[in-house]
Amino acid sequence: MITHTLTPFRRGLLSVSAAAIAWGAGGAAADELFRTSGLGPIAVSFWRFAIAAAVTTAHRLHQPAAVRTASCLRSSVFTGVALAAYQTAYFGAVQDAGLALGTMVTLGASPILVSAGAHVLLKERLTKRGTAAIAIALLGLLLLVARPVSGTHPMMGIALALLSAVGYSAVTLQARRTGKATADAATWTAGALCLLPLASAQEIWPRAEHVAESTGLLIFLGVVPTLVAYRWYFSGLATVRSTTASVLVLLEPVTAALLAVVLGERISTSLVLGSVLLLTALAVLARDKT
Repeated sequence: MITHTLTPFRRGLLSVSAAAIAWGAGGAAADELFRTSGLGPIAVSFWRFAIAAAVTTAHRLHQPAAVRTASCLRSSVFTGVALAAYQTAYFGAVQDAGLALGTMVTLGASPILVSAGAHVLLKERLTKRGTAAIAIALLGLLLLVARPVSGTHPMMGIALALLSAVGYSAVTLQARRTGKATADAATWTAGALCLLPLASAQEIWPRAEHVAESTGLLIFLGVVPTLVAYRWYFSGLATVRSTTASVLVLLEPVTAALLAVVLGERISTSLVLGSVLLLTALAVLARDKT
């Protein structure tokens, strides 16, 4: 009998890819919340982090107490605050520019920012295939922002998406540099506490007529695209280079674009072409084994 064992690198690729698909589904859940719940991006981000923190804390109550060093705690707090900032910017992009465009711009810009940072800060060598993948992704990004058609404030949404891409890149580079990035109770608690004052100043509770539906979506958002997906992502970063991971997460905007069609968003030709180019970048990178 022949058995096939995944190498750590391939397991890392699968972990990052699974996280990206979960994030794409999370963007669709947030978009639906904006439509029905009356919650804004900050409130949705707060509940996402609060639910992840509650689930993680409840799980830890049944586990042996772990000793945490000061450096690990600092890393968790930094990660939580950075995640809160860039996820809130991303949700703002989805609200202002639409699910497909907001997600595409966020993740389309990320490979360029991560690859530049990894080359300068981490001395990661950029292969020819990696360079080609980034160039294709950049061309796809330019097509996406050329003629935005979705959302109420597309240009503001694009600006928030680019801000989110900067935050995502910082988290990714920090995780690769220290090797200590984690998604634990301290991470989600730090993010929730960071967002609570801003969320409290706005509408923090969903509309009464949609409370059951909104609660279900918020629990999904806090568990799958947050708690589970970031564990997959940080686990994958242990064996996958920063640039490789940043291109693999292009699966997120592709997933979001498909779900946006299902949700009835208007899709332009430039959005379709940009999506195809992002998929092409992913295919090019998949052949890069170095």
